[in-house]
Amino acid sequence: MASGPHIGQPAPDFTLPGGTLTDDTFERRDHTLSAARGRAVVLAFYPGDNTTVCTKQLCSYSSGLETFEGLDAEVWGISPQGVDSHESFARGHGLRMPLLADTGRETARAYGVAAPGIGVRRSVFLIGPDGVLRWKHVALLGATFQSLDTLAQQLSGIRTP
Repeated sequence: MASGPHIGQPAPDFTLPGGTLTDDTFERRDHTLSAARGRAVVLAFYPGDNTTVCTKQLCSYSSGLETFEGLDAEVWGISPQGVDSHESFARGHGLRMPLLADTGRETARAYGVAAPGIGVRRSVFLIGPDGVLRWKHVALLGATFQSLDTLAQQLSGIRTP
């Protein structure tokens, strides 16, 4: 497995198709990391829609979006499933953050988290408002995930003055 970007390096840019559930509308559009400059971005790579741990993780982050907003951060979920699967997943669980489709796993490879068999390793990357990687956690087994509190604590340390 490649190591991906290191802390203090610019985060690899990417554009992925995805969608965001707002009320009853699932708005589909492309998301480009460099277009989010000026705000911190939490990239949450997860193996699959509607799997037990992934559902708990993304429900936790979705219910905590106000915490992320208060830290001037966005949260993007990224997995190998397509946008149709993401729409069903978002609607089924009321997920309010963008879910992005990395169907070819190019972005997962750029971040060093592509994995045979499961597709991607559960991992979180915190990108500063300047586009630089500030913190990351890549799970070895993926049976647990980084909590909202842990991410909020890490984000509070990277905000720009």
